[in-house]
Amino acid sequence: MTIMSRFPAGFPARTALVSALVACALPLEAAAQSIGYGDVSGGADAPTAGASKEDGSGGSKASRRSRGKNGGKTRRTSIEPYIEAAQVVTAELEPGNEVLTYSVIAAGIDADIVGVNNAASISLRYEHRFGWGKAENSDAASGVARGYTTLLPGVKIEAGALAARTSTDERGSSVLSPLRDDDTVTQVYSVYGGPSVSTYAGDVQLDASYRIGYTKVEEPDRFRAAPGAPAVDVFDESTVQLAQVHAGVQPYEVLPVGIGAGAGYYREDISNLDQRIEDFNARADVTVPVTESFAVMGGVGYEDVEISARDAVRGPGGIPVVGPDGRYVTDKSGPRILAYDVDGLIWDAGVLWRPSRRTKLEAHVGRRYGSTSVYGTFGYTPNSHSSLNIAVYDNVAGFGGQVNRALADLPVEFSAVRNPLTGDIGGCVATLEQNGCLSNVLGSLRSSTFRARGVMATYAVELGRITTGIGAGYDRRRYIAARGTVLAVANGVVDENYWLSAYLNGKIDMRSSFSTNVYANWFRPGTGFGGDKTAFGATAAYYRHLTDHLSATAAVGIDGVNEPAPLVDDWTASALLGVRYNF
Repeated sequence: MTIMSRFPAGFPARTALVSALVACALPLEAAAQSIGYGDVSGGADAPTAGASKEDGSGGSKASRRSRGKNGGKTRRTSIEPYIEAAQVVTAELEPGNEVLTYSVIAAGIDADIVGVNNAASISLRYEHRFGWGKAENSDAASGVARGYTTLLPGVKIEAGALAARTSTDERGSSVLSPLRDDDTVTQVYSVYGGPSVSTYAGDVQLDASYRIGYTKVEEPDRFRAAPGAPAVDVFDESTVQLAQVHAGVQPYEVLPVGIGAGAGYYREDISNLDQRIEDFNARADVTVPVTESFAVMGGVGYEDVEISARDAVRGPGGIPVVGPDGRYVTDKSGPRILAYDVDGLIWDAGVLWRPSRRTKLEAHVGRRYGSTSVYGTFGYTPNSHSSLNIAVYDNVAGFGGQVNRALADLPVEFSAVRNPLTGDIGGCVATLEQNGCLSNVLGSLRSSTFRARGVMATYAVELGRITTGIGAGYDRRRYIAARGTVLAVANGVVDENYWLSAYLNGKIDMRSSFSTNVYANWFRPGTGFGGDKTAFGATAAYYRHLTDHLSATAAVGIDGVNEPAPLVDDWTASALLGVRYNF
C-alpha cells in the first residue's frame, strides 16, 4: 500500500496503516491516528519473502510470499509433523567438570498456512530426555505460533501462543534456550486471542478490537541466592485484557486534513501480591499532509493510569511468608495499596515519511505516564530478499503483558529459529516482514510492574541458498511497587538488558544443509545479589537427508555466563547426534 492509495489524483498523500490488524495495536489508519504507545515492533509493510526454514530442524522449504494482480497472497499449505531421536552429551567446563548424557525422544510440527481469508505460522515441539547416570529425566515444550482467520468481511479473529525455556538466576534475569538442564531452568508460556473489526460508515472508518491473554512462568522454588535466603521476586502468572475503538476520516475526503477520535482500556492482573494495572485513555488526532510522501500528525487526550497491589502475609517479626512454590503469600485480607496514580492531559506530535512502498518512517514525541514519551518505527525493504526494521517503544506493563504484547506484534508469516541441541526457540524468528524478536521482553522475570523503554532493530536477508538475520536491542525497565509492601524495595529500581541474536542457515547441496546461531545478553540489574551478568552462546549443526523423509543431524554448541565476584562463571558445551523422520 502506498500513501497515494485511496487519494483523488493530484492530492497530497494519505498516511499508511499503523499496524496490520494485530491484537496489541488497533488497526487504524495513520491519517486519523498515531501508532499505539504499546507497540514493541514495527516496520515497512512492503511485499516481502518469508525466511527459509532450517533443513532437518523445522523443514526445508522457503516460506515465500508472492502477490497477484490484486496484491493478494498466493495460497499455500505446508504441514510437516515429525518425530526425532537423539543422543546428547553435555560437559560442564566451569566451575566443575561433570559430564552428563541424555537420550532424547521428540515430536513436533511445523506449519505454514496462507489462504484468501486466513494465515498462520506454527512451530511446536515436545521432547522428553532420559538421563543416564547422574543426569535427570526431564520434559520440555517449546514453540511459537501466530495466525488469523476472517469470519466476515472486516471481521477477524487473531491468536498466538509461545512456549519457551529460560535459565533464570537470583537477580531475576533470564537467558533463552540454555544448553544446561538444571534447577535454574524454567518454562514460560503465553497465549492470546481476540477479534478485530474494521468497516466504513460513509467516509468514516470504524475500527474496534479486543484481546485477552495469559502468561505463566513455572514454579520457581529454586530461585534463591543461597539456602535460607529470601525468595527472589519471580513472576508467576497474569491475565491481560486490551480493548480499543476508533473512528476517523482520511485527508481530503471530508476536510483537507485527516481527523479521528478513539479510546482504549488496558488491564493486567498479576497473581504476585494481586498486582493490577489499569490504563484508560481517550484522544483526538489530526494528520496534515504536507507532500505526497510526508505528513505531520498530532493528538491530544486524557489518560488515567493506576497500579495497585496487596502486601504479603507477615509472620513473627514482620517477616514475609513464602509459600511452597517459593513466592510470597498474598495477604488477601489486607487493603489494596496504590503504587502508581497518574491522570491528566496526554499529547504527542509526529511525522510520517513514506517516499516509496518500500520505506516508511514514523516518529513521535509527546507526554504520557506523567513524563516525556518517545516512540516510532522505521522500515526499509529494498527488495523482496531483505529488510531492515527499527522500533522505539515506551509502555507500562507487567512481565506477562509485555510478553503477550510482543507475541501479538510478531508477523503472521515466519519460520522459527531453533537451537539444534535443545530444540528450544531462539530470541528471534526468521522473517522479512517486520521485527520478529522476543529477546527484549524475556530478559527479566521479576514480578513487579514496570515502565519499559527501549529500542530494537532487525535485519534479514535471503540470498539464494543462504538465509541470515540479526536482531539487537536495548530494554530498560523502571519498576513500580507499592510502598509498605514486600515489593517496595523494587520501587524505582532500573534493570537494563542489551541483547543480540543472529542466525545463518544455508544449503550445501541437494541433500545437505547447515545452521548456525549465536546470542549475547548483557544484563545490568539495578539491585539484588551480585552485579552485571554477561551471557553468550553459539551452536552449529549439519543436516543430511538420508531418504525423502529421514534425515540425520550432528550439532555442537557452547554457552556460558560471566559473573562478577563472589559469583563464579558457568560454561557448558554440548554435542548431539540424531535422526528425524518427517511425515
